[in-house]
Amino acid sequence: MTQHLHIGYFEDSRDLLDAAAECRQRSIPIFDVISPFPIHGLDEVLGIRPSRLPWVTLAAGILGVSLGFYLEYWTAAVNWPLNVGGKPLDSFPAFVPVAFELTILFAGLATAAALLLRSGIWPWRRIPSGLERTTDDQHALILAQSDAAFPDEVYAEVLLRHGAVHLTERREDWK
Repeated sequence: MTQHLHIGYFEDSRDLLDAAAECRQRSIPIFDVISPFPIHGLDEVLGIRPSRLPWVTLAAGILGVSLGFYLEYWTAAVNWPLNVGGKPLDSFPAFVPVAFELTILFAGLATAAALLLRSGIWPWRRIPSGLERTTDDQHALILAQSDAAFPDEVYAEVLLRHGAVHLTERREDWK
């Protein structure tokens, strides 16, 4: 689907936040915001709901600790029971370090995988031309012109009033 996009480039994250807040207040559709670092408060300004990623981390952590305890119990008490000095075969305090490490491993790997899958951020994904500086020192607010409710001048006026250092327009397929 071809869209008409208006891109404003900002050097200060506060100017970007102000411009995004005004666009949301005036019901100007925001297509995307690109920044080289996380901006505190941007998700509230854009109306983005909290992430469900912590639930993925919790589920993977529970799976990791469960598999860790099960693996150690099965190997020590069921599959290969060894009586070492009269100690019990199912000594759960001895199982804690390995189960803890598996919890951290499963939670970390599942969180990273879920983040990459959900956001579509891959090492081989190319940056659209013109947005190269957004990975270094510049922020971009991308507005979508979905109907004729706002003429082109309104987009430029809002972006320039809030300190955009450069404006571009594109008509192309994104994502």
